[in-house]
Amino acid sequence: MADHDLTGFTESTFTHGGASRRILRRGTGPAVIIMAEIPGITPKVIEFAERVAASGCTAVLPVLFGTPGRDANPAARGWPSTGRYLASSLWRVCVSREFTVLATGRSSRVVQWLRALAAAEHERCGGPGVGAVGMCLTGGFALAMATDERLLAPVLAQPSLPLACTPGRARAVDISPGDLAVVRARCEREGLQVLGLRFRGDRLAPGERFAHLRRELGDAFVAVELDDSAANPEGVFAPHSVLTEHLVDEPGQPTRQALDTVLDLFRTRLLGEQPRATA
Repeated sequence: MADHDLTGFTESTFTHGGASRRILRRGTGPAVIIMAEIPGITPKVIEFAERVAASGCTAVLPVLFGTPGRDANPAARGWPSTGRYLASSLWRVCVSREFTVLATGRSSRVVQWLRALAAAEHERCGGPGVGAVGMCLTGGFALAMATDERLLAPVLAQPSLPLACTPGRARAVDISPGDLAVVRARCEREGLQVLGLRFRGDRLAPGERFAHLRRELGDAFVAVELDDSAANPEGVFAPHSVLTEHLVDEPGQPTRQALDTVLDLFRTRLLGEQPRATA
C-alpha cells in the first residue's frame, strides 16, 4: 500500500497544558478519538478512520508520534527504512515522560491532554458524548479517558502497556487505581461498556490483561478474542492489529466482525441507532 496523502482530512492543532499537537479530522456527527499504534497513523489506520466517518461520526486523529499517512509496510520502502521508522517512533514513546511504558499503577500523562481533546471535540461536534479507540501502545488510553463522563464508547484494541516483560506487568493495564475505580463506578452506575480486542496468541496484549479487566469491570468489559488464524496472512508481523494491519475486510471474517462490533458500539452509544447484523 502506498503512502496516504491525507486527502479528505482537515488538519488543525490542539493545545492543552502547554502541549500542542496536530489533529486530523474527517466526517460529521459525534466525535471518536482514534489513537494510532506504533509507528503512527498509517494508511490502514486512516482506512479505519474513514469507516468511522462513514458510520456517521467524526473521526479525530491526534498525531502522537510518526508521520501521518506514511506506509510502514517494508514492501513500500524496504526493511532498512521501515526498521528505522519503527525504531524512531518507539524510541520517542520510550523516552517521553508522557507515556507509561513499564510502570504499573499509573495512567500515562498524555491521557490528560487526550481528555481535554475529547472535551473540546464534544463541544465542537455535539451528540450525547464521545468515543475513543486506542491501539497497541495507546490501547489503555481509551480506558483512562473514560473517567470523563463525556466518553461513552471506549475501545481497547490490543492494549500493550505496560510492556508485558514480567507476570505483574502482563496482568496490568496502564491506568492508575484511582482512575480505574472511577471507570468501574461508571460501569456500575451508568452501564458504561468497555470493549477490548486482541488475538489470543498476542504476547504484547496478553490474555492475563483481559482477565484482569474482567475481574475489575465484570460484565461491563466485553472481550473479543480471536484465533491467530483469523489474522490477515499478508500482515508483516505476528497477529496483533485487529482493526488495521491484520484485518481481513470481507463479510464473515472474524476480524471484519470485530470491526463491525466496534462500529455498532459507536452507532448505539453515540448515534442512538440499533445494532446492525454482523456481516
